[in-house]
Amino acid sequence: MKDKTSDQDFRHYRNILWMLFGFFVLAVVFLFACIGWGVFGFMPSFEDLENPTSYQASEIISSDQQILGSYYVENRTNVEYNELSPFLVQALIATEDSRFYQHSGVDLRSLGRVFFKSILRGDRSGGGGSTITQQLAKNLFPRKELSKMGLALRKLKEWVIAAKLERNYTKDEIIAMYFNTVDFGNNAYGIKTASTTYFGKRPSELDVDEAAILVGMLKATSYYNPVRNPENSLKRRNVVFAQMCKAGFLTDAQYEELSAMPLDMSRFVRQTHEEGLATYFREHLRLWMNDWCKTHKKADGKPYDLYRDGLRIYTTINSRLQAHAEEAVAEWIGGVLQNDFYKDVRGGRYAPFSSDITKAEVQKFMEQAMRNSDRYRNMKKAGASEEDIVKAFHEKVQMKVFCWQGGEKDTVMSPWDSLWYHKWFLHCGLMSVEPQTGYVRAYVGDINYKYFKYDNVSQGRRQVGSTFKPFVYTLAMQEGEFLPCTQVPNVPVCIPLFDGTEWCPSNSSKSREGEMVSLRWALANSVNYISAYLIKRFPPEAVIDLTRRMGITAPMEAVPSICLGTMDISVKEMTSAMSTYANQGIHIEPLFVTRIEDKHGIVIENFSPRHEESMSAKTAYLMLDLMKGVVDEGSAGRLRWRYGLKNAIAGKTGTTQNHSDAWFMGITPNLTTGIWVGGELRSIHFNSMRLGQGANAALPIWGIYMQKVYGDSILAFPQDDFEQPEGIDIDLKCQDERDESENRPKRPQVFSNGEEHLNSLM
Repeated sequence: MKDKTSDQDFRHYRNILWMLFGFFVLAVVFLFACIGWGVFGFMPSFEDLENPTSYQASEIISSDQQILGSYYVENRTNVEYNELSPFLVQALIATEDSRFYQHSGVDLRSLGRVFFKSILRGDRSGGGGSTITQQLAKNLFPRKELSKMGLALRKLKEWVIAAKLERNYTKDEIIAMYFNTVDFGNNAYGIKTASTTYFGKRPSELDVDEAAILVGMLKATSYYNPVRNPENSLKRRNVVFAQMCKAGFLTDAQYEELSAMPLDMSRFVRQTHEEGLATYFREHLRLWMNDWCKTHKKADGKPYDLYRDGLRIYTTINSRLQAHAEEAVAEWIGGVLQNDFYKDVRGGRYAPFSSDITKAEVQKFMEQAMRNSDRYRNMKKAGASEEDIVKAFHEKVQMKVFCWQGGEKDTVMSPWDSLWYHKWFLHCGLMSVEPQTGYVRAYVGDINYKYFKYDNVSQGRRQVGSTFKPFVYTLAMQEGEFLPCTQVPNVPVCIPLFDGTEWCPSNSSKSREGEMVSLRWALANSVNYISAYLIKRFPPEAVIDLTRRMGITAPMEAVPSICLGTMDISVKEMTSAMSTYANQGIHIEPLFVTRIEDKHGIVIENFSPRHEESMSAKTAYLMLDLMKGVVDEGSAGRLRWRYGLKNAIAGKTGTTQNHSDAWFMGITPNLTTGIWVGGELRSIHFNSMRLGQGANAALPIWGIYMQKVYGDSILAFPQDDFEQPEGIDIDLKCQDERDESENRPKRPQVFSNGEEHLNSLM
């Protein structure tokens, strides 16, 4: 009887246990079902999992497929699995989830290990239980500040999300998504930006050492950062090597060899808007893209977001030409001209300002510079009084200032003195255009974007001087009564003005004054008498009309002095206009962008430039011949005897009043480049005409630039002659050139370049 009762009790308790177990299972199933239904808060839908929200940077891509930079809230660009180095995948799996290919999102074995070893026994060496898929779930749908109960519920949600991710994506896709979502510090979101930032490579190019460093950072981005904490990073990297060895991805010998390697972070480059290649172009493009985004909408009707939508902006910039242009600017201005400028103007009353301006004018310029500074605006915004701001500007503080050696230096000076210091630097603008397409191949807005944000290519307009003269000569060629060898009198010309006075320009040289000279010789030597002679025959209105067809939109007054370039025009407009000559008289509007794609690679818009016939092909060719004379026999001759450029070159130098602005326009059959050099203000200029003229201040940049271009075997830039159109059967070798060539002295082979650098300023 007792045994029967005991058996009944056993069955009773067993049933209760089974009922409790069943209830527990049902409760768990119901709990997870409620979680999946969103009863306990947001759960991603199928659409959310198919298109997870993550901000992606918009990339700027050069014509030779190099990444010039990006626009972003989070500097992230996604990659596919096949773009990952196999070492990255091996390091991640070995370190974070060794059973990644065996589980379906949640690894029960790992959870059991965590429960018994870490929780019950307190041994933290057992590691965590989160799989790569669970970590991806956390990255895609970030946690908020939660209570302990809320955190536990959130972990359960991540299990459900992980299971859904495993059903929707392959293992390879999950690996790629995980790498795309990780923050690697230093404003590097995702593996593509991280590999570029830390090692200057694509993710597919990373070696095992670099992969281990990046994967090691995932445990604690800041603590194991190889730049900030190299010792911690080295130890963590070796832990990753040990895990890779344990998982069979490395042999013991490889582990020993790799672990002994030091960290090499020499290629680390912080990704900022103020550094890198084509900084001024990137800012010019950013402003243009902001306007573009306002007028272009996504499928949901919202306008594109340049900083979040991962656009791919394909530009016309060639990264090699851009690099050569920036190097040429630094080599000439930073290595030579800046030092010459300091020597030429130091000792002046208000140097670097010209001695012909007053103290009151200098004070006005400096006060304006103060008000334009970020420091002034920030203090004003914070409510500081004008008196307090001025006082603060005259107190010495620790700061960084620009210098040519290294880009910047630490110093102690007052903000007012720093404004004065930066006034000493010469500035420039350079743009190169491919004449047949209008593609802008190089764009240098100034010497350093971090310290001088004003863009001298598009924003700035400066007096163009003699570089404008070819437009006047073009009318003479186009009307048919003049040819390059046509002889005209080199004598003073006066033109009556509306106010009853006369305008009578003078020559800068007495050479051949009173003689008959060819137009080719006159342009080569930039003779003002001949320009006045032509503007008297072809009115200013006709010149303006021609330049409008050639792409110049700057304000111009229809006065005779227009023939000497008294108006202000931008480098962009001048380069655009000059490229018309190399394209047989057809002007093509400069083009910066060829197409824009969305983050999936779908083309949103293609771009093509506008064309306009500005002159006949014959006129364009004759003008090229005239400007070839500037290089062969005139003011640009040093391109031949100093820089050794023997190919076909048409060009024009320009120097304005007080040599405040120096210009050179260089034209080859495949590339037209405009260059301006000068001080920030027109009252900052060389005292010496020899140093401040366009042939010395601007032309050498072009010479160095083209030396680099023609010497680049990868570019293999052609050195052809200009194409001669049909119908030109005339002798373009003028008699006065023949006469001069017989007795022309040889040019010196060495040119003093003043290579000493100024210690206190540079």
